[in-house]
Amino acid sequence: MASNPSGFPALHPSAPHVPGHPLAIPAFRAFWIARICAMLAQSNLVVVLGWAAYDVARTSLDVKAASLRIGLIGLSQFLPVLLINPFAGLVADRHDRRLVVRLALLVQIAAVGVLVVLQALGRADLPVFYLVAAGFAAGRGFYAPAMNALAPALVPAESMPRAIAVSAIAGRIGGIVGPVLGGFAYGVAPDFAYGLTLALLCAALLAQLAIGPHGANRPVADGKPLVHILEGLRYVAHNRMLLGAISLDLFAVLLGGATAMLPVYARDILHVGPAGLGLLRSASSVGAVSTALWLSWRPVENGVGPRMLAAVALFGVASAVFGISRWLPLSLAMLALAGAADMISVYVRQTLVQVVTPDAMRGRVGATSALFITASNELGEMESGVMGAILGPVGSVVFGGVSAVAIAFAWGRLFPELRHVQRFDEVVAQA
Repeated sequence: MASNPSGFPALHPSAPHVPGHPLAIPAFRAFWIARICAMLAQSNLVVVLGWAAYDVARTSLDVKAASLRIGLIGLSQFLPVLLINPFAGLVADRHDRRLVVRLALLVQIAAVGVLVVLQALGRADLPVFYLVAAGFAAGRGFYAPAMNALAPALVPAESMPRAIAVSAIAGRIGGIVGPVLGGFAYGVAPDFAYGLTLALLCAALLAQLAIGPHGANRPVADGKPLVHILEGLRYVAHNRMLLGAISLDLFAVLLGGATAMLPVYARDILHVGPAGLGLLRSASSVGAVSTALWLSWRPVENGVGPRMLAAVALFGVASAVFGISRWLPLSLAMLALAGAADMISVYVRQTLVQVVTPDAMRGRVGATSALFITASNELGEMESGVMGAILGPVGSVVFGGVSAVAIAFAWGRLFPELRHVQRFDEVVAQA
């Protein structure tokens, strides 16, 4: 792949040559606002569905059995993404990514709209929650690879690492505010919480419409879809650095995440209610957005691989300490530390993916990365629910944290390429 003197991939033909901070570029600003609104909606809905499912289940089930019902929400979100993900990446490469994102948002709007109507009719129950989660995830399955592939077309190549950090800030702002909004909104009324999600999705769509022609990509040539899909999968499989970075995040968060058990901690361990659940869900994003703000102004330049591995290990330690905590301030602090560590890992991984991957393949490679992320989050919720039913919620979280530490050390051995990469421009030179 060609590189420019800056050490990063050649500038996308449509990207504007605007110096300074990425937010000085109008198209990237619209992209950033759209990302915030979409993430606000997503994190708000996840909190609301998790609490609603657990609250309904606890009327007739004990803590362990109700924990499994939360896990089913995660499974409902994972299965649609698993089925459509390879096609979503090809769609993002074959068609205008701006249009793909807008249509995906419309699908999410429709899914939440169904929930709003059924809640108003008094017919929102566990099966409805699972179906809405699945429909919303289907839209997000197309949204994620197309949205992530948009960013490099909106900024100069030398600004890409900073733009990735700024983009991550948008996601984490949504992760901070969304759960708080969801917790308090659900405390007011479920109808209000669902309606808020719908309004945020509509705002994201409006911001997307403001992205101008700079977001247009050059679609891949027509051909056999399976051939193009396999091309993207082979690219990831044959690039051990990408495979190691993406799979590291998959297994660390799949086993080490505590998110699914937060409704249990809020209701039955820390006894802080739905408002407290919003704080718990936001705590990790507070740590993450603080780190992302720092990275947006002071990008990591040296030791990127070892720092990513160390960050995953720290994420596991913080998760395990949270698992045994019974004091809300300590619990919040550990979640914030876990979020900060996760942000460093995400920053390095996303930058590696963007600087190594040719633009014509970014949708398909991004779809593979998105599938791994979805598996780590949604399937991780299922894993936590199952482990919660077996070991109890505390045992599930502690087991996951210890597992994440073990995975960081194992991946350092299995993928020495991750230990040895020091700078992003070195990666590009080797591509």
